[in-house]
Amino acid sequence: MHKVGIRYEDKYVMERRVALTPGHLKELTEKGIEFEVVRSAKRIFTDKEFEDAGAELVDEITDSQIVLGVKEMPIGYFKPGRAYIFFSHTIKGQAYNMPLLKNMMESKMTLIDYEKITDEEGRRLIFFGRFAGLAGTINSLWSLGQRLKVQGLDTPFLKLKQTHKYNSLQEAKDVIIQIGDYIKENGVSEQIHPLVIGITGYGNVSKGSQEILDLLPVEYIKPEEVASLDERQDLSNKKIYALVFEEKHLSKPINPGTEFDLQQYYNQPELFESQFDQYIPHLSVLMNCMYWDDRYPRIITKGYLKNLYVGGEPKLKVIGDVTCDPDGSIECTHKGTEIEDPVFVYDPLTDKPVMGFKGDGLLIMAVDILPSELPRESSQTFSDALFGFMPEICSADFGLDFDKVQLPAEIKRATILYNGELTPDYRYLEEYL
Repeated sequence: MHKVGIRYEDKYVMERRVALTPGHLKELTEKGIEFEVVRSAKRIFTDKEFEDAGAELVDEITDSQIVLGVKEMPIGYFKPGRAYIFFSHTIKGQAYNMPLLKNMMESKMTLIDYEKITDEEGRRLIFFGRFAGLAGTINSLWSLGQRLKVQGLDTPFLKLKQTHKYNSLQEAKDVIIQIGDYIKENGVSEQIHPLVIGITGYGNVSKGSQEILDLLPVEYIKPEEVASLDERQDLSNKKIYALVFEEKHLSKPINPGTEFDLQQYYNQPELFESQFDQYIPHLSVLMNCMYWDDRYPRIITKGYLKNLYVGGEPKLKVIGDVTCDPDGSIECTHKGTEIEDPVFVYDPLTDKPVMGFKGDGLLIMAVDILPSELPRESSQTFSDALFGFMPEICSADFGLDFDKVQLPAEIKRATILYNGELTPDYRYLEEYL
């Protein structure tokens, strides 16, 4: 059995998650797997918890064949012949991480990426997505309250704090329930009524977002109904209105008269153009919770926002960019923000962002490590999913050829590099290098 090292997370100051919890580590040590854990004062589970579970505490990983992390590991960190398991953020050919991929190849290491651990139908098996949706929506409602206060309007969302300031998810949910009770009784201010929250996507991140909104007096409407919402006779200010956008709402075929076909959209996105502009003026908050890469049309461009703001302050106050692709689907998200400095105001007329809640323009919440705002719950759920794969990973002979190494099919599908070589499914990454 290979020894396993759990590294110190050094990409972000507030990264407190771990891929494997002390409870699961204890069970694995009882199966004969040795662990060394790099000391960390910030990790949500303490060094003592890991030590009590049977791990050796170290200042640096020594002879572990398998190294577990969460976020990207730094260039120069890798040793030949070892297997590293983490979110590498390379599978879309992300330009900012191509030097990292190149270094990993030169290091002759094996890279297993959690994002690609999937079943036979391509569904992800190990993910933090729900927690990104949960924390992102709590943060966005908090941001809405703070932004409106700057603009002179007090709302019940001022009761909220940023997610990481709560001791648990339930503690944050209890406050949102209180806000919901207030809205049921008193309504929302006429200045922001109807309060409309749009969510892009319908996967795990979106479900996490909806889990928070469902604690409020929410009515879900169809995207096709949002433009005429103001005309409804039964429109209540004691409700929040929410809508979930699918691909067919975001984009349309460039060729007029052509029906939207989802499979064609996935396979030939260049045949489609954005049609999301029609919905944006009717939203108060947009939660961006969907997968995106640069083959697809952007959801919101800087050019569109400039035209929107030329006409004065629009209804849209906050974008919670949970997807957080820099210069991506939300073009004005120029970077992922950090937990300790989570929001900026983007001025479409000057094309300039200013950190914080003040300034002219649109508030963007784009924290890059949202699940780390709920570190205990997100780590536990993640570890629950990873735990079952560990014995087979630890017993695999990484000296064999890739087609002969005995790894679970789910893990093999997620092996991007094998001893420094791109595996067959990932050879497309050569063009990005």
